Amino acid sequence: MPTSTPGTTGRAVEAPMWQALTGYRVLTSCYAVLLFWLGYEDYGRPLVGVCYLSVLVVWTLLTLRRVSSAARCTPSFLAVDLTVAVVGILISPLADSRDAVDPTLPSVWVAGAVLAVAIKGGWRWAGCASVLVGVANVVEDGHLSGNTLHNALLVCVASVGIGYVVELARASERTLARALRIEAATRERERLARDIHDSVLQVLAMVQRRGAAIGGEAAELGRLAGEQERALRALVAGDGRPAGTLTAAAPSALGDGGDGGDGGETAPEADLGPLLAAHGGVGVTYAGPSGPVLLPGPAAREVAAAVGAALDNVRRHATRPDGRPAGAWILLEEAPDAVLVTVRDDGPGIPAGRLAEAEAEGRLGASLSIRGRLAGLGGSAEWLSVPGEGTEVELRVPRPGPGDHGSRGRHDGPGSVRETRRRGRRGARGAAP
Repeated sequence: MPTSTPGTTGRAVEAPMWQALTGYRVLTSCYAVLLFWLGYEDYGRPLVGVCYLSVLVVWTLLTLRRVSSAARCTPSFLAVDLTVAVVGILISPLADSRDAVDPTLPSVWVAGAVLAVAIKGGWRWAGCASVLVGVANVVEDGHLSGNTLHNALLVCVASVGIGYVVELARASERTLARALRIEAATRERERLARDIHDSVLQVLAMVQRRGAAIGGEAAELGRLAGEQERALRALVAGDGRPAGTLTAAAPSALGDGGDGGDGGETAPEADLGPLLAAHGGVGVTYAGPSGPVLLPGPAAREVAAAVGAALDNVRRHATRPDGRPAGAWILLEEAPDAVLVTVRDDGPGIPAGRLAEAEAEGRLGASLSIRGRLAGLGGSAEWLSVPGEGTEVELRVPRPGPGDHGSRGRHDGPGSVRETRRRGRRGARGAAP
């Protein structure tokens, strides 16, 4: 018989069933005593019934803790419990040799013993236990009557159904647990992919470009760096990692707040302004509110990293028609329920469909370093671009606080400040790709 221990996935589903079974056993033992008391005069040997029901009541009270959880309800206990039920059925004729009383001594209490087997072992063991009880009823009755068959089938259907539901619930919870582990591993993998993109891949790409420009032995070094960059991009974008690589790191993806997600709400707040201003410099202009713009520390760092990735794309891909690097602007804005960051450049813009092509090629700057970070914070990233007129990346980070559940829709709805700015830009530039 399958066993369950505390900590298994099925305990949350089984706990209410064990509680209900405990109450059922107490009530049905009282019911069996009441039936015997009401028909006491009809029994030929009532002393047999008194002795058995006394044992039944004592057994029920002493085993209440046993049927409170799967861990305590051991197979040996279930065997003894089922024996008590079967013995009560078989000795019923001794208490009433004239067969004047129809219910057996334990009456419906026997169903509790079968249901305990169903909850503990599943529908197969429940079927075996119900068949055993049915055979005992036939032996006690002396022949297969309609009433005996009806009672046996009722117990069998109820116990098998409950056992099947328990097994289904256990399987569902195991599937959910696996899905949560996969989700945690995927989130950790995406976080590592963002870090790799922002560090290792950028360095390899720089070595490839500088090596090709210098020539000679440096060109060969650049070629090797380029090969490693492509291999690493394929590893990050695909499923080339060994199975289980991230299993040990999965808990951090769920609970430590390292990605700025779930744990960020309880982390100390940080001013986003200085983090974004640090990206300012030659060709990059920062503008933001005079006061602090506070976000949870991990969330603020993730937004700053996303802005850094957007600026890196500008440096690598945005060049004015005269060959000069494109200029970039960072605009930080506050809304009642969110923080908005806009990264704008005056480069050639992004051709339609280029972002999807880059993601398919394993170039994950937009999908992971920017969009992935914002998605991890519950926010969003939008690209507005027209070829020849520059590109604008809008980052939106929701900020928890009073009114968060209802103000988001009002902020982005018709007539809002952000929607007005967006319509104005789209009207001036045309539809975004």
